[in-house]
Amino acid sequence: MPVLGIGIDVVDIDRFGVSLERTPGLSARLFTAAEASRPLASLAARFAAKEAIAKALGAPGGLLWHDAEVVNESSGRPLLELRGTVRARADELGVTHVHLSLSHDAGIASAMVVVEG
Repeated sequence: MPVLGIGIDVVDIDRFGVSLERTPGLSARLFTAAEASRPLASLAARFAAKEAIAKALGAPGGLLWHDAEVVNESSGRPLLELRGTVRARADELGVTHVHLSLSHDAGIASAMVVVEG
């Protein structure tokens, strides 16, 4: 399968936390209810994943935050569930597989996404 796109993003966890506290409703706009219940470092990594999938898909306008949700397999492995606007863009590009890696350490959260088709 050819690689169709790669996206990476990093987030300063403390600065992200300040943004969430300072901006009422930001968490609800960015995260699904299941995601929003996670600790701050995990939220920052999930935000990075949403940014990374957008980059991997060519960063088109009009993607909705809730249309890319980070979920975990029973093993703990993170996966991206795509729907709506994000799924439509992935389908347009012929994406058949999405690979996601998350990390958070030393005050930084990061995500890398590779899309294949």
